[in-house]
Amino acid sequence: MNTEVLINGAVATMEMRGRFDFSAHREFKDAYMSLMQDHSVLVIDVNLSAVDYMDSSALGMLLMLRDRAQAANKEVTLSKPSKVVAQILNVANFPKLFNIVETK
Repeated sequence: MNTEVLINGAVATMEMRGRFDFSAHREFKDAYMSLMQDHSVLVIDVNLSAVDYMDSSALGMLLMLRDRAQAANKEVTLSKPSKVVAQILNVANFPKLFNIVETK
């Protein structure tokens, strides 16, 4: 897993690439924890367009991010999920929990 954080005004985008599974736990948490302390960031956008695999631990990590972001008065969006990732998110009922922005 490779995660890059880009900040543009009040929006921080977490660009994720590769397999999103438990082995990415530390890198994922490190990437978003610094954003929790940044008061200028109001939205955390998790770009999933380059994620080719996601398991249940990744779903749990996204839920943890959402909970921590809500506690810090920040919004989390999931954007551009690949086809396989979009199917996983739908099966897990994530569209009811997150704002998911599909690829246009």
